[in-house]
Amino acid sequence: MAKNQEFSRGYTFDDVCLVPQFNNVPSRTEPSLESWLTKNRKVGIPLLCSNMDTAISTDLAEILVQAGSVPIYHRFTANSNDQRTWVKKWKNQTFVSCGVREDHLELVSELLNLGAAGVCVDVAHGHSQQMLGFVEKLKKAHPNKEVIAGNVCTPMAYHDLVNAGADAVKVGIGPGAACTTRVITGFGVPQFTAIYECAQIAEKLRVPLIADGGIRTSKDVVLALAAGASTVMIGKLFALTEESAAEKRPGASGKEAKYRGQASEDFQTDFYGGLKEKTVAEGVDFWAPVSGSAQKLLDNLLGGLRSGLTYGGARNIKELQRKAEFMAVSSTYVKESFPRPGG
Repeated sequence: MAKNQEFSRGYTFDDVCLVPQFNNVPSRTEPSLESWLTKNRKVGIPLLCSNMDTAISTDLAEILVQAGSVPIYHRFTANSNDQRTWVKKWKNQTFVSCGVREDHLELVSELLNLGAAGVCVDVAHGHSQQMLGFVEKLKKAHPNKEVIAGNVCTPMAYHDLVNAGADAVKVGIGPGAACTTRVITGFGVPQFTAIYECAQIAEKLRVPLIADGGIRTSKDVVLALAAGASTVMIGKLFALTEESAAEKRPGASGKEAKYRGQASEDFQTDFYGGLKEKTVAEGVDFWAPVSGSAQKLLDNLLGGLRSGLTYGGARNIKELQRKAEFMAVSSTYVKESFPRPGG
């Protein structure tokens, strides 16, 4: 036991702010929102929809593609024809997903040969021997296809996935709206710190970082990108749009959508017939009001990002990162930041 261990300090998105920089950008419409999804693939906007069964859908993918994003299909389908149909529709424009079991490799190879641009190898704890070996095999079999790997939350894990062949790495363990990993296990790194520390490695290795989880508003998007992420993956916000794959129902004050974590008991019961032996759920499910169209969500998030770029004196995301000056704040900063009608 490390009796005299010196604890480091971790920060969430609410624990930090950005200090405004001199601005010579005449209009909020001027900054470019282009960024890198992988080492070899650019995207027109730095926003991705989570590859979750209650988030990404064909209708949502249409909107994302039009906006300049890349849709990533989830792996949680009992019928592999769903993935084949998806790849044929979005040939060379889309990614598919898989886990790290050996029997996943055959289907993924078929989907890549059908025309998928790449694959997101997606597990809850991505810093493992099984993950590293799977990524190595995948890159050896398909050297010209792109591999996104995750999730991790430490620089060492980031470095190891890149060494194994990852073309982009997803960062985030525990910050998702439907995730209970930290509550159940005690493990995880606050999301801002995880992004910031992994970004130091990402910059040196020139492998893009995907910030996955914890996004509530455009403020969090700006902070994640300024901290070093190339793109930001969002689950709940997209799941609550009209076009998402989430189940919808009438609610007391309008339509509601059901969002769930892929490690929730609700999902595992649907997909596996119950919790796996000797495991507990590390996620929840809940109903929440439908927010509106996905286009409206994109407009709000990207509008906030454009404003953030001008406050950072930046014409693009790289310049935002280069000029970013962070300050640690207290909980009273958060209170001070919100409107206070009548008080």
